[in-house]
Amino acid sequence: MEPHLAAGWERARRLPLGAETALSFAAGAVTFTLSAVVLAGVEAPVVAGLLGIVYLVAVIAIARFASVVYAVPVGMAALLAYDWFYLPPTHPLEFPDSVNLLDLVVYLAVSVLLGGLAAHAARRAAAAERARGEIAEEQAGLRRVATLVARGAAPAETFGFVAAEIGQLYDAEVTVVFRYEPDRTGTVVGLWTVPGAEFPHAARLRVEGVGAAALVLETGRPVRTERFEGTEGSISHCFAQLGARSGVGAPITVDGRLWGAVVAASTRSDGLPVGSEGHIAAFTELVATAISNAQAHQDLRLLADEQAALRRVATLVAMESSPTEVFATVTDEAAGVFGRVDCALLRDEGDGTMNVVAVGGAGMAARYPVGTQLPVDGDGVAAFVLREGRARRIDDYRSAPGAIAAGAREQGVGSAVGCPVVVGERRWGAIVVARPEPEPLPPETEARIAQFADLVATAIANTEARAEVGRLAEEQAALRRVATLVAEGAAPPVVFDAVAGEMGSLMDADHLLVCRYESGIELTVLAHRGSSAEEVPPGVRISHEGDSVEAVVRRSGRSARMESYEGARGLIAEHAHAAGLRVAVGAPIVVDGRLWGVVSAGWNREHSPPADTEQRMALFAQLVDTAIANADSRAELIASRARLVAAADDARRRFERDLHDGVQQRLVSLALDLHGAEAIAPSDNDQLVGQLALINQGLADALDELRDLSRGIHPAILSEGGLAPALKALARRSAIPVQLDLAIDGRLGDHVEVAAFYVVSEALTNAAKHARASTVEVSAQVDDGILRLTIGDDGVGGADPARGSGLTGLTDRVTALGGTIGIASPPGRGTSLRVELPIASQ
Repeated sequence: MEPHLAAGWERARRLPLGAETALSFAAGAVTFTLSAVVLAGVEAPVVAGLLGIVYLVAVIAIARFASVVYAVPVGMAALLAYDWFYLPPTHPLEFPDSVNLLDLVVYLAVSVLLGGLAAHAARRAAAAERARGEIAEEQAGLRRVATLVARGAAPAETFGFVAAEIGQLYDAEVTVVFRYEPDRTGTVVGLWTVPGAEFPHAARLRVEGVGAAALVLETGRPVRTERFEGTEGSISHCFAQLGARSGVGAPITVDGRLWGAVVAASTRSDGLPVGSEGHIAAFTELVATAISNAQAHQDLRLLADEQAALRRVATLVAMESSPTEVFATVTDEAAGVFGRVDCALLRDEGDGTMNVVAVGGAGMAARYPVGTQLPVDGDGVAAFVLREGRARRIDDYRSAPGAIAAGAREQGVGSAVGCPVVVGERRWGAIVVARPEPEPLPPETEARIAQFADLVATAIANTEARAEVGRLAEEQAALRRVATLVAEGAAPPVVFDAVAGEMGSLMDADHLLVCRYESGIELTVLAHRGSSAEEVPPGVRISHEGDSVEAVVRRSGRSARMESYEGARGLIAEHAHAAGLRVAVGAPIVVDGRLWGVVSAGWNREHSPPADTEQRMALFAQLVDTAIANADSRAELIASRARLVAAADDARRRFERDLHDGVQQRLVSLALDLHGAEAIAPSDNDQLVGQLALINQGLADALDELRDLSRGIHPAILSEGGLAPALKALARRSAIPVQLDLAIDGRLGDHVEVAAFYVVSEALTNAAKHARASTVEVSAQVDDGILRLTIGDDGVGGADPARGSGLTGLTDRVTALGGTIGIASPPGRGTSLRVELPIASQ
């Protein structure tokens, strides 16, 4: 729609309906009157035609530039005038009578009605067209803003762009984007005005009085207002100075929190379009997205900065830098990450004071240099954190009590946040960041400082633990070395000497002894390292009567310490004086719940060894305990298993003998008696003869089964002929061909022969059942007091003793006799079993 036509439409639209109807009726009546006067004197058709054309143009012009509501009555009145005063039969030029007047009024009324309907339709169409245009412009504006947000533009650019879009789209004189602050103020972050309008830019104004910004803050919803009132320095006052008569506002909500608002205002009397506050809300959603994106990017940068700081400090820790360097780096990094803040690291001395160990930032460094002792008093951030062990913030130091708070005020500290530094379960100190402005630090500052506090705690813990870790590593290495000796079966004197050497090196002791308590008041030196080792060598048996850690440990059964041998009596005390011993520590060796011996260490230095020396020595004493207990247990276990095997073999042998001499002989006797009965049975009694033959056969089968059972329990041939004949018998009975290679002269021990027999028997059984072998080779020979058995087949291989087989029991039997057993069974390459059994030990 063109501007002048739109203006005409607006003027017509503003007339009330009654006035518009009366005006259109009057226009028709005037047109009829004028046309009657003109047409009454026209006789020429040409003039009448020209006059009709003039009428048509006038009607079109009225419809075009005024409204169709006037054009229809004017056109209808002109036609009536032509009909009455030009076309025959014509009417006289006089006031019409009542009938004609009624007709004229009806015609004009109908034309006014038709004109009104047509005008209404035209207005609706124009309004719809304009609405479509406004929607299109609004959508285009939203797309432009969305494109800007998607491009990742800076929030300041987005705020100004949105203000301009809203102002131009809704024909506002000024559009402002505010950020609400915690103290009920608003900061102008985006602004657009028409030329000549002035509004404070980047200003911080109070949110009070009457106005859109105050209403949005109170309701959190889009609002419309027709007045702005407020005191000087408020947002409402700034709008009032511009002469704003109407304004709309919409909230900017970021992550569920009211962040700010967009306010548009107009000085026109007709105000801003109806419903524009709701449309502005669509723009504020995009603003909120831009803020969220910017906040996410900022958080990501902060996280990256914090992680970079963590890596830098962690690198220092890994490089074994001094704690002083680590602390200074932490405070500098924290001050840099938070920006325009001071940072201090304080250590709790445990006596009501705290010590400044590092400072970042010029302001706090000048006031509290490193090494400053401060009292833990008042309700300042640092004092509260050290007392309570939790984070603390003070947004305004003007009201905080205490010496530290007073110093902070003198230094111009406006706000501060602190977090505890906890090392393990110990409250080590606090880290504090302070800002000179009275503006509070961000809400997430506590969580961010906590990360630095954790970093400091880690650095401290690592520094404190480094020596401990090294010591533990050395102790573990010593433990492994001694344990290796024990596992290799080293002689006890070698183990004791190794323990003494390892402990002396780790403890930095001048003397170290491992002793075994004897009956009475004596002990035997098992290992001795130190300058006096030649005077008291291993194997010496001495009295521990008198004053010594060895005597105290024997009496108490616990670790003991002697800080001085001055005035001590006894033989051990004499040796200590001679060796220059000043301090000694002893730890008991307890084997199976009884006091077995003692490990003692001595130092020639004045200062006492660390407080945990007894505990560290106890660990090595436990190692000796384990070594001794393992040695005793291993010997006892081997002897016990050998006794069990021997007892089992004896029981099997007796059982086999009982079967042979008892049940088997009885069955043989019954068989002979049955043969006798068969001989005297009547030959003509076939039934009896058949029954006796059947019983005789069953008895013979039972006897054979009994012999097999007896042979499985303990082969008689093994007891009678030895291992070689027994293996030959096994080979004959095997389902698979067996090749024997026997080099055995004479008899071996009973238990060795039984074990070897069962190994070969089990191997042949497995080969027949599982290996699908075509031949088995068995080799047995005696060499240097060792019986060596080798059984190999050409089967499928892949045997796994771990899945369970008869080999498990054979392994127990072989190891119980002090022997070894090994199996190799690669898939597709057969199975090979190698056994070595000591003969001399039997």
